Amino acid sequence: MLNLQQSLQKHFGFEQFRAGQEQTVSQLLHGDSSLAIFPTGAGKSLCYQLAAINLPHLTLVVSPLLALMKDQLAFLHAKGMAAASIDSTLSYQESQHISRKVRSGEIKILMVSVERFKNERFREFIESIAISMLVVDEAHCISEWGHNFRPDYLKLPEYRQALDIPLVLLLTATATKKVQQDMAEKFAIAPQHIVQTGFYRSNLDLAVLPVPERDKNQALLQLLKQRQGSGIVYVTLQQSAENVATFLQQQGLSAQAYHAGFKDDVRKKIQQDFMQGQTAIIVATIAFGMGIDKSDIRFVIHYDLPKSIENYSQEIGRAGRDKAPADCFVLANLDGIATVENFVYADTPEKSSIDYVLQNISSEVQNGQWQLQLLALSNASNIKQLALKTLLVQLELLGVISAQYSYFAEFKFKFISPKAQIISAFAGERSEFLQQLFASAKMKKVWAEPDFELMYQRYQTPRKRIIAALEYLAEQQHIELATQKNTEVYAVNMAALADKSLATRLEQYFLEKEQAEILRIQHLVAFFQSDVCLMQQLCHYFADSQAPTKCGHCSVCRGQVARLPNSRQHQEISQDTLILAIKQLQQHLSAYAGASLEQVSHLSLATICRFLSGMTVPLFTRAKVRKLSYFGLCQQMRYGDIKAQVQACLARENL
Repeated sequence: MLNLQQSLQKHFGFEQFRAGQEQTVSQLLHGDSSLAIFPTGAGKSLCYQLAAINLPHLTLVVSPLLALMKDQLAFLHAKGMAAASIDSTLSYQESQHISRKVRSGEIKILMVSVERFKNERFREFIESIAISMLVVDEAHCISEWGHNFRPDYLKLPEYRQALDIPLVLLLTATATKKVQQDMAEKFAIAPQHIVQTGFYRSNLDLAVLPVPERDKNQALLQLLKQRQGSGIVYVTLQQSAENVATFLQQQGLSAQAYHAGFKDDVRKKIQQDFMQGQTAIIVATIAFGMGIDKSDIRFVIHYDLPKSIENYSQEIGRAGRDKAPADCFVLANLDGIATVENFVYADTPEKSSIDYVLQNISSEVQNGQWQLQLLALSNASNIKQLALKTLLVQLELLGVISAQYSYFAEFKFKFISPKAQIISAFAGERSEFLQQLFASAKMKKVWAEPDFELMYQRYQTPRKRIIAALEYLAEQQHIELATQKNTEVYAVNMAALADKSLATRLEQYFLEKEQAEILRIQHLVAFFQSDVCLMQQLCHYFADSQAPTKCGHCSVCRGQVARLPNSRQHQEISQDTLILAIKQLQQHLSAYAGASLEQVSHLSLATICRFLSGMTVPLFTRAKVRKLSYFGLCQQMRYGDIKAQVQACLARENL
């Protein structure tokens, strides 16, 4: 009988489990799929790590962020554990090396992004590996009701079934009751196997400070001069991270900016300096912090409002993990709310764009199947890629399409070992098969392209076998293999596609999602201005009923109820200026499309509003609309106000 306490001590050097960990690991090792909801920093990752050591086969971990994978791998390697990731940063040789070690059983934990499952070569590889457990990190991404829904996550139950994985562990720090139920239902996790520890953190002091935008730097400086130790200052934009960090450096403070725009090696160095105490303050976008295991962070300051209550909870959860007191401040005002809301509106596809996708399916379906390349369809339909993925998933849920497989439109290989030597390394039918494969390939100067169609016509060889053979030769370093243009294939239900109400139903779905996101922003503002204990509100939001009604260590409990200032005056743009802006956009798109002005004169209301609010869509990116002088003219206005003014202009000018 396995002694979990001894296993914990042996592999991790920890004397005891934290709340919820032992129950979760024990359930998994008894064969029960589980959902673990622990606050940020409460040790969720250890649950799968300890279980993985004691399971017979590979543990496959799906993580939404590359930075999160790298942080967890660094921890596992420091503990001497055999773990790796297959991701976009690896060279071809590195990827093949890891594949060989996974196949041989040397690697116990493999981390990938959910998008990796769409990779034909990865699926060919992973289908041949015995897997004990699927772990879904940041599992709230699977729920449409979560704050960070990722449509590709909805396919995970299907991938689990296809790979015949017996055990699943879902991990999250931020799940409301509705999201918990949604996650558990999708993976058939029984209620008794949902492990939730309390959200209450007695060592965190929460404070909302109403600060006008112009006074933020001084307010931040004052807070930092009163504090010792290390901390994180969160901002919304990459440029803000650099500007605020520069200001703090000029004031003699040890500060560095951190955001996703920096190169990997730069980010790694900044993070390392912070972890080792050489940099005291990190000014960061939300790209920083996921998976950071620094126990002595003494303060977290939100220079800008967080994106949601869920994000706020995650970000303050990085403070005080050593149980010592830590301070969490929000420098709050309403100046940026319009911009945050406008981003939500910019993500909603127009009905004409939804119609385009449906027409594309109808016109391009062949033998009951439809093929697409996501980037090309995103550009053609003018729908952002994430929203387009969501649309495709909705079409699947409505029974209109069903994903069959994906493949690379382009495969090519080049020889590392001489062709004759490769063929002679195999006997009988295999040797003959390789001769056929190489002979039928289309040879260029260096690279060769396998001819899948010819191989099938002549020898009835399925594509799957050819890819498996090429992958094996690449693993053995006989050839180098390259692929591109990932193409997704769906079966189409023509009867469901013919439903006249389909486009309207899909449009309604996106409008409801849009309003849910706007409501999430409103909840955040209400949370910060409430006269109810902040800690109690947080715990209640995440279905923790054990928290005290008054924590005694937040600004509300100290009688400091926040009223958030809005220093920006209501922006008034004259109708004449708005008409000039609309005409500038029309003329620019006309020149870009090589069309007459009449052909683009009737721009949609949403297209005009996005232009004026400074929000990008694929069309704007391709046409380089951002360089126009009127782009973002109304970016400080709320979307509804922009829409009303534009409608009045269009009516006046009959545009």
